[in-house]
Amino acid sequence: MLIHSFGYTLGYIDYLFLGDYVDRGQHSLETITLLLALKIEYPHNIHLIRGNHEATDINALFGFRTECIERMGEQDGIWAWHRINRLFNWLPLAALMEKKVICMHGGIGHSINHVEQIENLQLPITMETGAIVLMDMLWSDPTENDSVEGLRPNARGPGLVTFGLVIEFCNNNDLQLIVRAHECVMDGFERFAQGHLITLFSATNYCGITNNAGAILVLGRDLVVVPKLIHPLPPTFHSPETSPEHYIEDTWMQRQINS
Repeated sequence: MLIHSFGYTLGYIDYLFLGDYVDRGQHSLETITLLLALKIEYPHNIHLIRGNHEATDINALFGFRTECIERMGEQDGIWAWHRINRLFNWLPLAALMEKKVICMHGGIGHSINHVEQIENLQLPITMETGAIVLMDMLWSDPTENDSVEGLRPNARGPGLVTFGLVIEFCNNNDLQLIVRAHECVMDGFERFAQGHLITLFSATNYCGITNNAGAILVLGRDLVVVPKLIHPLPPTFHSPETSPEHYIEDTWMQRQINS
């Protein structure tokens, strides 16, 4: 998530979210519903771009379809899932700020060389109509360090790449910075390519096991970027008397005594 800060209240601050609104926890419906409600209430201040989980085949596999059915029933759940995925096809793939900072979910991959290519994309766009561009912008990652340049295969899967072309891309497009998400980084943000790319990850303790911090970025009119860290909550410890296991055991034992 990126905050483009021009003031102190929501009506004066632009909020840009970098994708993956579903599949990343147990409350996907609440998350996407809240974001859409905010977009309706503050259409000029809330901005949503697309992540790789805003795709039917992916969120059918990683849990959003199942959540819709479990929460809403088979008929209503499938209807809602289809409707929300139709909306996802209309989400932009990138956002350009002050003509100097470009934000996307994954990266530039091997098919994006100029900003105009992104600006000329026609929405809605599906995997069938825009497979190469979608795979690059939603799935690609920067190479593991600045010394690795060019394009390399990506361990995420066949056809995906890592890119070491950040500085070249920025120079060719008169850009100062690329901001992207897609990868969990332990401090919530991580600089790459001599500071010309930032990976931003807002979810703390990802999947309940990584204990990573999250971060947001504040971007001022002078294009100074300030990361704001979100520290993970400490683990919750249950005493033997209050733990769910203790309660279940006591209830089971009570039933045996009374039976």
